[in-house]
Amino acid sequence: MSDFYVKGGKRLLDVTLALALAVPAGLVCLGCMLAIRLESPGPALFRQRRVGRNRRPFVLYKLRTMATDTGNHPSHEVPPAAITRLGALLRRTKVDELPQLLNVLRGDMSFVGPRPCLPSQEVLISERARRGVYDVRPGITGPAQIAGIDMSTPVELAQADAVYLMEIALASDLGYLVKTARGGGRGDAARRC
Repeated sequence: MSDFYVKGGKRLLDVTLALALAVPAGLVCLGCMLAIRLESPGPALFRQRRVGRNRRPFVLYKLRTMATDTGNHPSHEVPPAAITRLGALLRRTKVDELPQLLNVLRGDMSFVGPRPCLPSQEVLISERARRGVYDVRPGITGPAQIAGIDMSTPVELAQADAVYLMEIALASDLGYLVKTARGGGRGDAARRC
C-alpha cells in the first residue's frame, strides 16, 4: 500500500475526477430522473443509509431502479421483479451510480473501495471490522464488484476487501476504474452490490 497515495493522493484523485464529471453526470441524471418519474411513481433519487469509513453511517445517493414499495433491503434479497424496466438498463450501464459523485465530493465515498453496506448487514460489518476494512472510504466500484463477489457472501466479500486494503495504489485504482467503464462487474452477482 502506498502511504502517500492513501493519505492524500487518493482523495485528490477522487475530488478532481468528481469535479470533472459533475456537469455531464448532472445532465445525464436530470434526463434519467425525468424518465424514472414517467415510468413509475415516486422519487427519482434513491437515498439509503449505508456504513462508511470508521463505521460511520452516511446517506448514499443513487437513481431509483426499483419500485418504491420495495423496502429497505439489500439488493440481493429483493426479487428481480422489483427492478423496473428502466432500472434494469440503468443498472446494466451503471448510470444509476452517477449521483454517488455527490458522496465522493462530500468525502463519504471514494471512486474505488469496498462497496458500502446497509447497517442491517451485521455479518458483513463484523467481518469487515475484523479485517480493518473500515479504515478506508467505501467506493463506487472496487475489486470485489469487478470479480462479481456480492453482499450475499459476506465472508468472501470481506476477504476480497481486505486484499484490496493491502494493495491500494494509484495504478490499481485506475485499473479498476477502466475495468468498470468497460463493463466489468456486470451481471446478476455484481448488480446486487
